[in-house]
Amino acid sequence: MKLDQLKFLSTKIDGAVAVVTMNRPPVNAVNGDMYREIRDFFSDFDLNLPGIRIVVLTGHGRHFCAGNDLGEFIEMTPENAPGRMKTVREAFWAIYDCPVPVIAAVNGSALGTGLAIAASCDFTICGLSAQMGCPEVSIGVMGAAKHLSRLLPQPLVRYLYFNAEPIAAADLERFGAVLKVVPDEDLLTEAMAIATKIARHSPTALRTAKESMNTIESMDLKSGYEFEQRLTGQLSGHPDAREALLARTEKRDPVFGR
Repeated sequence: MKLDQLKFLSTKIDGAVAVVTMNRPPVNAVNGDMYREIRDFFSDFDLNLPGIRIVVLTGHGRHFCAGNDLGEFIEMTPENAPGRMKTVREAFWAIYDCPVPVIAAVNGSALGTGLAIAASCDFTICGLSAQMGCPEVSIGVMGAAKHLSRLLPQPLVRYLYFNAEPIAAADLERFGAVLKVVPDEDLLTEAMAIATKIARHSPTALRTAKESMNTIESMDLKSGYEFEQRLTGQLSGHPDAREALLARTEKRDPVFGR
């Protein structure tokens, strides 16, 4: 999907960092068209944002994403559910499989689908007013618990899922689910500062690291480390690897190709 075709997403470029903002008033609840747009945008990432090394994903207005459009749940039946759910999964996986790191900058509520979107990112920074949760049980649907399991210990996941009430980001920080909680007015500034620091690295190394992290997440220790070693061997033939080593030994900033 080309940038001029976007309806629910907007982009702003700052050097090698792209800020992608979800915008579907009033609370950025996601409907079928928005799921497809997210899927297509991140699937065509290199076409849309060439040269970008990292993304900050956030929500316009008071909320990151308050969940799935409830009207679509009302229209769901056992017959049309499989196709709809496939589109939802594809949107989440497109974010997760984005070839560069993605930081979630969460303002306000990230509930259900919103939590799944944040958990599909590489890590999350929250404003002080942010809250996250899985309200699915309270409205008779399932989903997002597996995404929540990437962030929290299983007993807490189960408590939050059965309880169906959100929890403040400040409470999640101590479990490592949220990297940092900052004043709301500082959220994007802090996310951009972290993104800019990461973007100074070789674009090839960052993409290889993203591939590595996604692949080894579900692997055992020995298999995962062997996979990382293979990637090290591949990188050894790339000019950026040589430049990074030379810059370190010569005590200067590296200069990488795009």
